Amino acid sequence: MGSLCVNLSDQIQVEIISKKLIKPSSPTPNHLQNFKLSFFDQIAEKTHMPLVLFYPHNPINSSYTHNHMVQQLEESLSRILTHVYPAAGRFSESKRSINCQDQGITFIKANVNCQMDDFLQQTRTNFDLPLHFWPQRIKNVDATNLFTIPLMVVQITIFQCGGFALSMSTAHPAIDGWTSFTFIYEWSKVCKLGIPAENINFMSFNLVNIFGPRDISKMFKPSAIFPGKRLDTKLVAKKFVIDEVSLLKLRDKLTNCNNSGVLSFKPSRVEMITAILWRALLRASQAISGKWKPSLMSFPLNLRGKLKYPEAYNPFGNFIIEIPITFEPKVTDMELQDFIILIREKVQKIINYCDVASADDVVDMVANLYNESYGGREWGANDDFEEFTCSSLCRFHMQEADFGWGNPSLMHFGSRHNQVFWLYSTQCGTSIAVQMDLKENYMDFIERDQDFLAFTKI
Repeated sequence: MGSLCVNLSDQIQVEIISKKLIKPSSPTPNHLQNFKLSFFDQIAEKTHMPLVLFYPHNPINSSYTHNHMVQQLEESLSRILTHVYPAAGRFSESKRSINCQDQGITFIKANVNCQMDDFLQQTRTNFDLPLHFWPQRIKNVDATNLFTIPLMVVQITIFQCGGFALSMSTAHPAIDGWTSFTFIYEWSKVCKLGIPAENINFMSFNLVNIFGPRDISKMFKPSAIFPGKRLDTKLVAKKFVIDEVSLLKLRDKLTNCNNSGVLSFKPSRVEMITAILWRALLRASQAISGKWKPSLMSFPLNLRGKLKYPEAYNPFGNFIIEIPITFEPKVTDMELQDFIILIREKVQKIINYCDVASADDVVDMVANLYNESYGGREWGANDDFEEFTCSSLCRFHMQEADFGWGNPSLMHFGSRHNQVFWLYSTQCGTSIAVQMDLKENYMDFIERDQDFLAFTKI
C-alpha cells in the first residue's frame, strides 16, 4: 500500500501542471460556424455535468511515458473535435446558438499525491473521493458563469503509481448524457486505433431543423422547466453492485404462470432495479418523516431512434424527455410489481406516442407533461413529496472506453445536485452497478435495508 493509506479525504492533493486549449485539427467551415440550439437544449438544466473514469496502471504499456500518453490524448481529441465541432465553440450572447470558430476546449494536466490502489480501496467506504478529480473549478460553475466558459473541460490526473483519472465536464444546455458518453467512448477508439479525422462520423448536427427553438416562457410554468430540485442539503454517494442471480429469481417469481405470476410481461433489469430502489427510498422516507409521502420519479428517456425523422437518429445536443412517474400512497400498493407496472406503462406510453407523433406534437406533449407534473401544485410545486431520478446508462459502453491503456476500473457520474441513482454495466458487462446520490439520512437507512441489500453483492 502507498504512504497515504491513512485517510485520503484529508490528505489528497491535486496539483495542476498545465492548462491549454485543444482546437479541432481542421478549421470549421464558414457555413458551420453558427450552430443553432434546439427546443430540447432550451429546456435542459443550466449546469455543467462531470464524469470521471479511473484507469489503473497498465504494466503492459510501461514503455509509454506520461508525456507521450498525454500527447496521444491531445492529438486524438483534436481530431475528434473536427467532427464534433460545436463542442469546441462558445455560447453566443443570446444563448440561442454556439459560435463555432474553433475556440477550443480546456485540457488540464495534473498530478495527485496518492496511489491508485489506496484510492480504489477507500472509495468502497468513501465515494466522495472521486469528487477531487472533477476538472478544476467545475464545482464553481453556476448559472452566472455557465455560458461564458468552454462547453467542454477535460482533465487528466496522474497518480504516483502511473494510473490516471480522466474527467470531463460538459455544458448541459448544449450537451446531454448521450452526447457526452458517446463522445468519450468514440474518442477512446480514435486514440487507441489512430483513426484519422476524415474517418470520424458518428453524430449528426441538424436536430434544430425539426425541433427549432420555441418561446418557452409561454409554454412552461416557471417550476416546470428544469425537472429535478437542486438540493441545498449535502448529498453523499455510494456504489452498489446488483446481484444478477437475485434479479433473475425475482423475474421468474413475477412472471411464472405456474407460480401465480403477477406480471403479464417480462420486466427488464432496469425496470426491476428501479422498482427495488424506489420502494426502498420510500421506506426510508416513511421511517424519517413518519408518513408515506407521494413521490415523483424522473426517468430520462433518450429519444434517439424513437421518432420517424432521420435527423432524430443520433443528433448532437439534448434530446431526452424527463418522464415523470408518480406514486400515490393511497392509490398504488407497495409491492414490487406495482412499481414495475407504473414504470412500464408510463414509459411505454411515451415511446408509443413519439413513434407516430409530429415534431410539434412531441413539443406539446413535453410541455403538457412537465406542466402537469413538475410544475403542478400536487407535485413539482409542492415541497411535501419525494422526488428522485433514475438515469440508466446501461446501453452506453463506458466500461469499454479504452484509450489504449486498458478499461476503467471505476466510474463516477453526476454533479450531486439532486437525489439520483445511476445504473451502469459493470466492467465484466454481466451485472449492473448503481451509484446512489442521496441525503445522508436516506443513505443510512438504505445501507441497513435488508430487502434492498438482498439484491446486492458484497
